[in-house]
This record gives sequence, C-alpha cells and structure tokens, in this order.
Amino acid sequence: MAAGNHSSVTEFILAGLTEHPGLQLPLFLFFLGIYVVTVVGNLGMITLIGLSSHLHTPMYYFLTNLSYIDLCHSTVVTPKMLVNFVTKQNIISYPECMTQLYFFIVFIIAECHMLAAMAYDRYVAICNPLLYNVTMSYHICFRLTVGVYILAITGSTVHTGFMLRLFFCKNNVVNHYFCDLFPLFELSCSSIYINELLVIFLSAFNLLTPALTILASYIFILSNILQIHSNKGRSKAFSTCSSHLLGVAVFYGSAAFMYLQPSSVSSMDQGKVSSVFYTILVPMLNPLIYSLRNKDVKFALRKILDSRKHS
Repeated sequence: MAAGNHSSVTEFILAGLTEHPGLQLPLFLFFLGIYVVTVVGNLGMITLIGLSSHLHTPMYYFLTNLSYIDLCHSTVVTPKMLVNFVTKQNIISYPECMTQLYFFIVFIIAECHMLAAMAYDRYVAICNPLLYNVTMSYHICFRLTVGVYILAITGSTVHTGFMLRLFFCKNNVVNHYFCDLFPLFELSCSSIYINELLVIFLSAFNLLTPALTILASYIFILSNILQIHSNKGRSKAFSTCSSHLLGVAVFYGSAAFMYLQPSSVSSMDQGKVSSVFYTILVPMLNPLIYSLRNKDVKFALRKILDSRKHS
C-alpha cells in the first residue's frame, strides 16, 4: 500500500512494550517461546485434522480455519515485536505499517465471526442433533466461512482506507508494539472524528454481533442441557462447549476492553497489556485449549503416533 501524497511521514518508530533495558532480553525470549508454541500448535492442529478422517466434521472444519486465523494473526504482529526487543529503534515504513494494520484487522475480525460460527455449530449439534448433518452440510459450512472472510476483508478495507486519508506530519513514534488504530490516531495532524466513529460502529458490529450470536447460542444450549436427565449426558454436553467458551471469554474480554472504549478514556499502556492477550496469548492458547480438553483430538493424535511407531 503506497503512502498518501499528503503525508510527510515516510516511516514510523514502534515504541514497543517497554523501554526498560533490563526487560528486553527476558521479554524477547518469553515471546519467542510463545510464538514457537503458537506456530507449532496451530500448524499441528491443522495437520492433525487434515490427516484424521474421523475429524472431518463441521466442528473441526471451523477449528481448522480458527487455527489458520490464529497462526496468521500472530505472524502479522509477533515477529516485528520481537525485532523491537533486539534493536535500538524498531523502524517500520509507512507502507509496511499500513499493510500490517490491514492484515491485523482482517484476522481479528475473522476470529470474531469464526468464533460465532463455531458457537452456532455447537447450538445445532446439541439442540437439533437429528438435523445436524443437513443444517451443517459442507456447502453451508463453506458459505459461513466465506462470509466470515468477506466481513473481515470489508471491515479492514474500510478502516485502512480511512487511515490512508489521515495526515501524519511531525511525531512518528507509535506508542505500541505494532501498527494499531488508536496509536496511529494519536499521531495524526488531521481530524480523526470520522475514523473514531468508524471504530465505534464497526467494532460494535464485529464484536457485539458475534458476541450476541454466541450468547444466544449458549442460552439455548444451556436450556437444552438442563433438560437432559442423565448426569453423564449433561457432562458430555458441557465438555463439548467448555473449550469454546474459554477461548471466547479470553478473546472477547481483551478485545472489547481495547476497542469499545472512547480513546479519551482508554490508556495506551493499558491497551498494550490488553492487546497482548488477543494478539499473542489467545493464538497460542486456542490449540492448547481445543486439544488438551478434547478426547477426539487426543485419540487422533494417539492413533497417528501409534501408526508411525508400527511403520
């Protein structure tokens, strides 16, 4: 993406998480370890689901897409942040900054709507099990997934397009570890009124609409579970949903804290800590949550490891 002709700033300096020299190396090693676990975990989940025929169901189809989104989401942000820990100044060019912003927004919006699609899948599986194969057919799952990516690309294009219209003239130090909306707004010499309105409306749509979909799905799921008389049946239904609920709580909690507050209220230092959760920790935790708490995934992994041993 080319820099706007009206912007005199050609590059930005990312301030990073902290300026304390003693914390740079420990934080570099810590986040490098997290990134390695994220890459291995999400690639492993995608590979495992692809190789295990009994995991070729709508639930794991969505989980494959979630792992892909988490992998890309983390890769857009983390490598550049790691550079900040080992260099005196982490410089990012204007086009690179806008490109990072674009793909960051694509994947954060995609994650919101993919989690909603997964909640709908669980609702159908528990509340309408006899119609599950019809309601969640391959074609419907594919259309839902395409819809998720269309919403993500549209939202990101709008945000980034209006960001490109802003004028950056003097200060070029971004008070963050990546190019995000609010830190860039602080540097703008032109009016950001329209941009802030877009953040409120689009963030409300892309956070609250999926959140309400998830909430409604789980209200129906809970109502259905309470009607199950056997304790074993209830336990199985709860275990099916618990992993998804845990992932949703961490992701939506941190993202809402960052994007559903006016910029005058939210502190950028608080925003940095909050964004660490949904940009770095959630992509690492998701494959762990869905694998460690899932008997089907454990069984598939054991089966593949056993076949490797015997071969």
